[in-house]
Amino acid sequence: MTTNDPTSSIGAIAYEATIAELQAAMESGAISAEVLTMACLARIEALNRAGPCLNAVIEVSPSALETAIALDTERDARGPRSPLHGIPILLKDNIDTLDDTATTAGSLALLGSRPAAEATVAARLRAAGAVILGKANMSEWANFRSTSSSSGWSARGGQARNPHVLARSPCGSSSGSAIAVAASMCVAAIGTETDGSISCPSALCGVVGIKPTVGLTSRAGVIPISFTQDTVGPHARCVADAATVLGIIAGPDPRDPATAAAAGHVRPDYRTCLQADALRGARIGVLRSDRFAGFGRHVERALAAAVTAMAEAGAHIVDPVKLPEELLAFSEAELTVLLYEFKATLNRYLAERIPDPHAATPAPRSLAELIAFNEQHAERELFFFGQELLLQAAAVGDLDDPAYQQALASSRDEARKALDTVLYEQQLDALIAPATGLAWPIDLIGGDRYLGGSSSLPARAGYPMVTVPAGMAFGLPVGINFIGGAWSEPMLIRLAYAFEQATRFRQPPAYRERIVGDD
Repeated sequence: MTTNDPTSSIGAIAYEATIAELQAAMESGAISAEVLTMACLARIEALNRAGPCLNAVIEVSPSALETAIALDTERDARGPRSPLHGIPILLKDNIDTLDDTATTAGSLALLGSRPAAEATVAARLRAAGAVILGKANMSEWANFRSTSSSSGWSARGGQARNPHVLARSPCGSSSGSAIAVAASMCVAAIGTETDGSISCPSALCGVVGIKPTVGLTSRAGVIPISFTQDTVGPHARCVADAATVLGIIAGPDPRDPATAAAAGHVRPDYRTCLQADALRGARIGVLRSDRFAGFGRHVERALAAAVTAMAEAGAHIVDPVKLPEELLAFSEAELTVLLYEFKATLNRYLAERIPDPHAATPAPRSLAELIAFNEQHAERELFFFGQELLLQAAAVGDLDDPAYQQALASSRDEARKALDTVLYEQQLDALIAPATGLAWPIDLIGGDRYLGGSSSLPARAGYPMVTVPAGMAFGLPVGINFIGGAWSEPMLIRLAYAFEQATRFRQPPAYRERIVGDD
């Protein structure tokens, strides 16, 4: 059964058009930022808490429409500021803003305070003329709270749902960002990734996601997990749109020292990488692993079709490429790194937030106070699952602890060495791998049935990845990852764009109640 789309009569120009098409329409007067923003707001109204109840958006900015009107006036007077002028964008709810919306990582705990400053990526989007629609739902605390969580659930936003099959998981933690893009509640959205949080929801919701090299985009003003793995990137319906947004948010930032290295690598306009023939002559390695076999035969068929399409487009395929199995999965060393870095960075972040003097309950100023807040509000925060990861993080030592240093060497340094070596020795432009398995049934009581993915190796290395739709099975999207070395975004965008143009695998969501064949 398919749920009727209650906003389909508004017109495809607002819901499936690319950024370039929308800019051309606004330049010609066929549409305005005001009309486009109204269309997205109508879409949110119809699909978020009503209709299929996607729960993709936590909060809409009351000033979004006013901003759009002002941007139309400015366009008429002086022309557009950038390719994003008048384009509605949602931000994941861990990206600080100093507007009329809260930033809470999906948690009730942060409603009692506000950020001290706006996130650099948010400020860059505003400066480019984007319309910030509001905050997207997410897995609470970016899925770093419990080992038995349900991806896409937060106390503020409830359980987000996959727009293709509503009873299936959207993955996380950037759940709402990917859902909202797939369902055309916005033109693009911003997500964050520590390990899989852009890639997995992109794959399961059937959209494009770019997970940049750590340091290409600023994390200043982003609620942290790990300063060695956190990165900020776009979700979009096509590679061109994701590349356009990346070009706006990338670049050095004094507030985030890790971005200093981006100065010699960032490309001001990634749209120059959109080359439909880029697969011709490219060397693509197919990353094979016993772990990926668990994704199922339908994912394997999609990967095989993707490999065939690349070969037919002129790519030289190196298959298989093998790496040590222990490097391809989330490991104890990676968990140790995240626990130590989470404790250190979250304590600093919470201490810098500004308390609301009128709040009924004071907001936590430390990880210990956050744990206590959740215990005091257990009926809303801990009803479905606990906070084991918060407790584990609270128990670790400081960053000078030898256990942390050893884990970092094992996790990050070995991952970098493995990727650098295989890319160099086999002279590969990129690796490809299935992003993850098919979307599993949502289970708030039992938690996720996540089978793993191909995100952990590039996550631990801090290297980039582009996720692209690669087919459908039972009405559910399948995605593949293009993985490269540090600062290889231009090459990955070229290859992903050429693959997208050759295959056109993406399908708009159908809002089915169940998988195809289960009628």
